[in-house]
Amino acid sequence: MTMLFNDSVSLAPARDFAVTEAKTRRLLIVGIGLQLALALPSLLALFIDERVLNDISVWVKPLKFQASLPLMLVTLLLLLPLIELRMRAGRGVWLASLVAVITASGEILYITLQAARGRASHFNDSTPFEATAYSVMGAGAALLVLSSLVIGLYILRRPSPDAPAGLRLGAGWGLVLGSVATLITAFALGSGEIGGPGHWVGGARTDLGGLPLVGWSRTGGDLRVPHFFATHIMQALPLLGLAFDRVAPRFARSGIAFGAVLSIAVVIATFVQAVQGQPFL
Repeated sequence: MTMLFNDSVSLAPARDFAVTEAKTRRLLIVGIGLQLALALPSLLALFIDERVLNDISVWVKPLKFQASLPLMLVTLLLLLPLIELRMRAGRGVWLASLVAVITASGEILYITLQAARGRASHFNDSTPFEATAYSVMGAGAALLVLSSLVIGLYILRRPSPDAPAGLRLGAGWGLVLGSVATLITAFALGSGEIGGPGHWVGGARTDLGGLPLVGWSRTGGDLRVPHFFATHIMQALPLLGLAFDRVAPRFARSGIAFGAVLSIAVVIATFVQAVQGQPFL
């Protein structure tokens, strides 16, 4: 771990840093572009394809992921400047970004393919291909989250000297805590041990009539709720830190600490609520 945060690129001439860093940024931009490129045909298909899965359009799930995965990559792209220049131009940050792009792209390609086939991408082991693909997708999702964890650790351990304290702490802890919470909730969700295979716990096992936009169950518990709040800690804490830098920089450190505790409390509370079979709203 120590070697990871003492990248040998630090010995390179300073003029090479910007060039190397640009490669990492271009990598993330390509990944974001691929995700968005798939979203347009999925959106069109939503209105012309009448097939359903769990009683809603087969294209709803791909569109959700085509919104959330680019947001995750955009988050990493925007937070990279908070890392010391020599470190963000190094192999560690580049590798973490590469893993994020490959795993996010692989996940969305499979989800979109399954939608085109009218088949479930998650909790589907009906055929050897689908069972293998689901396992690979699960491993890829874990690597995607771990890549965010690595970027968060870089921000905390090798910050840029001109990074504002609130944004630096919010970004670093947001990525670290969000990644850990996401992994835990994703395991609970993907294991199928709570309420049986699927995200429902009690209530009607259908996605029809769910909450607007998110689609969470209104008749029982839904494990997607804590997973959602866990994942978006990665955006919430950086935004909180940015707000403190602008309004009350003296309280940035304590404000981020409070925000982190509150964020984890929300994840725990919504997880308990879902396990008990209670709808979020």
